[in-house]
Amino acid sequence: MAKVKTSFFCQHCGHQSPKWLGRCPACGEWNTYVEELVQKEDKGDKGTWRVSTSQKVANKPRAIPEITYSEQHRTITRDKELNRVLGGGIVPGSIVLIGGEPGIGKSTLMLQVALNLPGKVLYVSGEESEQQIKMRAERLSTKGENCFILSETSTQNIFKQIEMFEPDVLVIDSIQTLQSSFIESAAGSVSQVRECTAELLKYAKESGTPVFLIGHITKEGTLAGPKVLEHMVDTVLQFEGDRHMAYRILRTTKNRFGSTSELGIYEMLGTGLREVSNPSEILISQRDEDLSGITIGAMLEGNRPLMIEIQSLVSPATYGTPQRSSTGFDAKRLNMLLAVLEKRGGYKLGVQDVFLNIAGGLKVEDPAIDLAVCASIISSYEDISIPHTTCFAAEVGLGGEVRAVNRIESRISEAEKLGFKEIYISKYNTKGLNFKQFNIGIRPVAKLDEIFTGILSS
Repeated sequence: MAKVKTSFFCQHCGHQSPKWLGRCPACGEWNTYVEELVQKEDKGDKGTWRVSTSQKVANKPRAIPEITYSEQHRTITRDKELNRVLGGGIVPGSIVLIGGEPGIGKSTLMLQVALNLPGKVLYVSGEESEQQIKMRAERLSTKGENCFILSETSTQNIFKQIEMFEPDVLVIDSIQTLQSSFIESAAGSVSQVRECTAELLKYAKESGTPVFLIGHITKEGTLAGPKVLEHMVDTVLQFEGDRHMAYRILRTTKNRFGSTSELGIYEMLGTGLREVSNPSEILISQRDEDLSGITIGAMLEGNRPLMIEIQSLVSPATYGTPQRSSTGFDAKRLNMLLAVLEKRGGYKLGVQDVFLNIAGGLKVEDPAIDLAVCASIISSYEDISIPHTTCFAAEVGLGGEVRAVNRIESRISEAEKLGFKEIYISKYNTKGLNFKQFNIGIRPVAKLDEIFTGILSS
């Protein structure tokens, strides 16, 4: 009879302890330890991923010049947004974890990708039956003759089917529903998630088959399960968005094969997720006339330039204490810009309520929209509209100076492509910039005063 051992695991970070603790020494969270049964037995190869005899030779250390390397060709999917966030396509043998809130569209995204991938795809679902997945596939209006569905939660049974089927891509929905017979705890526990992921990781690396894992997130917005789960996988993607809005954002938080600052945008329709190839047209609202408090800023998400709309509302404080509210923009940075405007520009914003909104539900961290935010606030304060053909791309310093930003050429080109007539940038960005290659008016400025006297006085 196998020896059964009881251990305690932190449900937040996965730290293991032989006894119950009130506070986790690793992550500092309170009341997160849960008792789990861990069965110690010799796994062997029974029920797990088995490799050939030639692959079981012990590894020996080799010098770097002796290691042969051949560039692996990525699998290019029909989803250009997914190709972008993965760094150019699916890497053979990679394991990708996709997290998101319930109902955001993770299963729809992966089923849509699986239906359009070349080669055989095995879609393993532990949450839905085969009939439910069939209903969703019919809504996507894709035949998917190479996509095969398996409704199973036992990893041992899954690997038996994998050996017979030999898929080119494996999709697991979701990792929290899988259960290994070698661990005597419930599905979704720290030890089960870690063990199942380790078995899938071994399969992906030894067979060269890419694996996609769908994961749940906690109420804090982090991936459920131990933190080691994110360290084990090659790529971590976050699927974000408001369930009440049509647009979704696929963001990279970890990528061993590409950039971690790429962004993919989708629109949720009745027939599935539609790729948004030009998000600037969506992030800029359509209006018939110029309104005060609205400006356009040129930002970057990874290698993609975006034109976003900043909306501000400045009004006298009615209840004594002025309110400061921002949606999609850092509240501390907003307070800093308001202090700069009051100190360097002379605007009495200390007795005004200030509300700031980034249109489209996007969260912006690029400091290049500082100038657009300041122009938007003053436009609402003075109740003077800024022409909708004008945009901004510059950072604002504490001294009221307009600072340079990176990749200004791509920002100007995006503004020109979308039909803007002029763009305000820092004069320190003009060094080495060829004005003749652009058909848009470039307005270099050094101080905030030049913006206000040039635009608001016109």
